[in-house]
Amino acid sequence: MKPSLIKLQKFFKLEAERGYDNRAVLGGLSRMLEPWEAEARQDGLPEDLISAVLSRLRDYNRLSPTSRQEALQGLWHRIQSEVDVPPLPDASPTKERTSPEGPREMGEKADTDATAAENQVAVKVEAEHPEPEIESRKEPQLEEKKPEKKTPATLNAPVTVLPGVGPKHAKTLERLGLETLEDMLYFFPRRYDDYSQLKPINRLEYGEQVTVIGTVQSVTNRKIRNGRGNITEGIVSDGTGDLRVTWFNQPWIAKKLRSGVQVVLSGKIDQYLGRIMMNSPEIEQIEQQNLHTNRIVPVYPLTANITQRWIRRLMHRVITYWAPKLEDPLPKDLRHENKLVDLSNAVLQVHFPDSMRQLHAARYRLAYEEILYLQLGMLEQKRAWQERTARVFDVPDEWLEVQVARLPFSLTNAQQNALADLRADLSSGHPMNRLLQGDVGSGKTVVAALGIALVVKHASQTALMAPTSILAEQHYTSMKNLLTGDKGTLAEHQIRLMIGATPESEKQDIREGLASGEIKLVIGTHALIEEPVKFADLQLTIIDEQHRFGVDQRAALRAKGENPHLIVMTATPIPRSLALTVYGDLDLLVMDEMPPGRQIIDTHILLPRERERAYALIRSQVSEGHQAFIIYPLIENTEFDGGFDAQEASQAAVDEHRRLQNEIFPEYQLGLLHGKLKPDEKEQAMTRFRDGDYQVMVSTSVVEVGVDIPNATVMLIEGANRFGLAQLHQFRGRVGRGDAKAYCLLIPETEDAVENERLSAVVTTNDGFALAEIDLNQRGPGDFLGTRQSGYTKQLLMATLTDLKLIEKVQRSAKNLFEQDPDLSLPEHQELAATLAHFWGQNGQVTQSDIS
Repeated sequence: MKPSLIKLQKFFKLEAERGYDNRAVLGGLSRMLEPWEAEARQDGLPEDLISAVLSRLRDYNRLSPTSRQEALQGLWHRIQSEVDVPPLPDASPTKERTSPEGPREMGEKADTDATAAENQVAVKVEAEHPEPEIESRKEPQLEEKKPEKKTPATLNAPVTVLPGVGPKHAKTLERLGLETLEDMLYFFPRRYDDYSQLKPINRLEYGEQVTVIGTVQSVTNRKIRNGRGNITEGIVSDGTGDLRVTWFNQPWIAKKLRSGVQVVLSGKIDQYLGRIMMNSPEIEQIEQQNLHTNRIVPVYPLTANITQRWIRRLMHRVITYWAPKLEDPLPKDLRHENKLVDLSNAVLQVHFPDSMRQLHAARYRLAYEEILYLQLGMLEQKRAWQERTARVFDVPDEWLEVQVARLPFSLTNAQQNALADLRADLSSGHPMNRLLQGDVGSGKTVVAALGIALVVKHASQTALMAPTSILAEQHYTSMKNLLTGDKGTLAEHQIRLMIGATPESEKQDIREGLASGEIKLVIGTHALIEEPVKFADLQLTIIDEQHRFGVDQRAALRAKGENPHLIVMTATPIPRSLALTVYGDLDLLVMDEMPPGRQIIDTHILLPRERERAYALIRSQVSEGHQAFIIYPLIENTEFDGGFDAQEASQAAVDEHRRLQNEIFPEYQLGLLHGKLKPDEKEQAMTRFRDGDYQVMVSTSVVEVGVDIPNATVMLIEGANRFGLAQLHQFRGRVGRGDAKAYCLLIPETEDAVENERLSAVVTTNDGFALAEIDLNQRGPGDFLGTRQSGYTKQLLMATLTDLKLIEKVQRSAKNLFEQDPDLSLPEHQELAATLAHFWGQNGQVTQSDIS
């Protein structure tokens, strides 16, 4: 059965099991239509069948449960009439399930279903347990004595079924992402106040992350530095000592605090002039009942018009009643083998823990589960592509040796290994699905060019898509140099460039050449995926800077061929933990060796007061005919809100361009590049810089990765502490691409020794992979994730993509499970299969179509 039909069957089956409540996919079945359509076309499903699915499911949310059942059964019968597929299970919509259409208005009579009765029980439970404190529970057991129940359908009920939650409160809770009872179960605390481990002020130590209870002695609010900010200062005492606390640009805190009020402070202990203090701690007035319970109390995210006390009580009612009813999707043997507590206990303990040990066990269990779903989904995607067939491209060794000998340089060992892997993939009979990652200047383009040569040798076509016109033009020039000429694989007229600025008459000529097969390699931007572009025989697609493209754009390019081979390239080194998770469906090619002769960029950290030395170096280099970049972290002063004197400290490219042009470099022409420019304006600015019209380019972080300006020899980065190490390394890679010596200068905003120690890693190493690992641990995965991968992290509520030890452990479990039961069809894996489908459905566009 085709992968697109397998996916459709899974969603239909899950929908039937849930009583047709339109929640098999978060947001409704219509959310999966766009990626499914791309995959269905890739699978070659009949056009009328695809249209039937799209038209019936587009308005699925408006149908009653009975009509939904009829629609899905009718669609599947239609599919059965054209394709050999098994029947769907015949499940009628059950009355136990509440309507998914949203909260009832206040006073509206509930439907005659079992939900009302169950909610009456919940009201009774709530009345018996009015406070959020819970009695000490027994240690969570690894084995349950009673048979597990199915997850209650009433968890899909809106929050308005709870006592005291009407339409107004429901709207407020919606801002926190809380619309159903199930949402509340997985609305985890952001931190905890441990009243069982309180420390007196006179025993606090520098650097500790602590919770402190005390009484406010005084509070003041005053202006600082030119009146552009303010500072709130308070003194809190607990009888053993005094603690100074400060908040910057939060004047409302002074109104909230009064002398004599008891508060709980959470934050890191700092020092000022030898005395301990706290900068910008979280603060909350003490609830007396919590103070005397000696318990660990959860602290939840808040929004306007919601207090911690109110949300905590509401959460307690839901958690204590509904958590025990959850069925555990993980098989018992898997839980036992990995010493995981069951799901009910994990949810209970993560919200209202009895001890730190039990809290850690609960968090570990939930993190393990999330990574497992990610791993299993990736394994399924990888298998789906490995089961497809693709054209075989094989070439004689002698022919390849001639092509390599034509190059003006020798291949590195890393390039030779990458070429061998590409060659094996292209001759395997299955579609290649490779992520080619290499540091700046490692020679990825040469490897891609040889891959293209292997395919066009057989008279097939290839396409290379870049995110910007200037990068596409750069690739066009490189490919002509590498693939044409004496003993070359292509003639110049067989390589064409198609970008937004290409005249329409030339675009039409290119479209005709692609349709006829005369053009063998087309290089371009998103213009390549426009509908009129048709290929005679597209067999290899290459996507540069893959994180810049969304799922649908990659799928659209690949859909223009019949299971074409795919190479996606990135200059951002991917840390191992990410390679095992969000990139787990791709086969990685790592190029971690630089070509001989590639110069080391001379990198230095300058203090803010040494800025004139940087300007002097730029003048010296420009006078020798070279060019320079100056990078700023923000576009406008208003972009940053909060923090000590942030508006003064953060220099904006727009303002600084004007100052630099008028006061510092009046004799030079300075270009300006920032995120608010239109795409064609960015292109024009970079083109003029490349052509030498500008001597200095002032830019924010939008300066393009991969842009080749051989004449640029200075990279000056202001506010360097605001960037990740991997990003700084990418900036550094924009210079030193010619023969002249190049420099990278880092100027942090302050002289803070700790921050500058972090930046020193960029000075001491040119290894992008090492910097990427440091960056991942310090800043998290955000800098490494593109449009496709960022969706995954939204579902990781407990797990982090920096925990390599956990990821490797879960990967082993996932592989074992996948080898035993790849379809998760065994009875003990049914709940796991349903939960897995739901997890990937919540990532909506992140399904098998993502690698199409």
